[in-house]
Amino acid sequence: MPETKPPAAPHALLTDLKELTPARVALGRTGASLPTKPLLDFTLDHARARDAVHAAFDAEALVAELGALGLAAHRVASRAANRQTYLRRPDLGRRLDEASVAALAGFCGVADDRLAIVIGDGLSPRAVHAHALELMRRLASQLAADGIAMADVVVACGARVALGDEIGACLGAKMVVVLIGERPGLSAPDSLGAYLTFAPRIGRTDADRNCVSNIHRAGLSYDEAAFKIAWLVGAAFARGVTGVALKDESSEARPPQLAVNIELGGN
Repeated sequence: MPETKPPAAPHALLTDLKELTPARVALGRTGASLPTKPLLDFTLDHARARDAVHAAFDAEALVAELGALGLAAHRVASRAANRQTYLRRPDLGRRLDEASVAALAGFCGVADDRLAIVIGDGLSPRAVHAHALELMRRLASQLAADGIAMADVVVACGARVALGDEIGACLGAKMVVVLIGERPGLSAPDSLGAYLTFAPRIGRTDADRNCVSNIHRAGLSYDEAAFKIAWLVGAAFARGVTGVALKDESSEARPPQLAVNIELGGN
């Protein structure tokens, strides 16, 4: 009979698993509680997640940084007047305040048949400041290469995803992409998400959107995210739909060089 190896010790298997995921596995125990180090790690990650939610959003700085990239940007705000209201009243974060509606009225129709991009603070302003600019650098280049016309960028304070529907409708945009800070997790307090909606208008639901999520240094790279978003935008323009009616098949069209960068983990 061929010689067989004994099964790996349980602790070795758990160690291998821990190297493959940032999830909290094999934490161990001391009596009925966690060992000190895992407990302190959890407390630290929880504090980072809370800090990310309450971090300040510097919209003016972001507008200036976008301008340095050659992208004109306009600032708007939701009806959530402060962070406390924003967290307690999600509905107010989905509608523009009166001043913003009036400001956008002057741009009504300028985005006809074009793509509107909204950058909102969401539940992690930290994620926006960490990743939005670099993602926009690559996304603008990718969209231009694909021949997709883009309107001026809108930077939104106190924003929920659905705020993009009203902004897109005000601008007369054919489609809107909302880049927004995602709800912080214990392993990723600075994750950015992109939500795509064709024919934006008030009343759209999550079933009408596509989402590209987990954009951060340990997640989806800027290059891959830009490629996915641009592919979905192009497909949406061609088919006239987003959401459950549009399947993300961008992986089938991904350039070989991008696949290499993803395997190497490069941003």
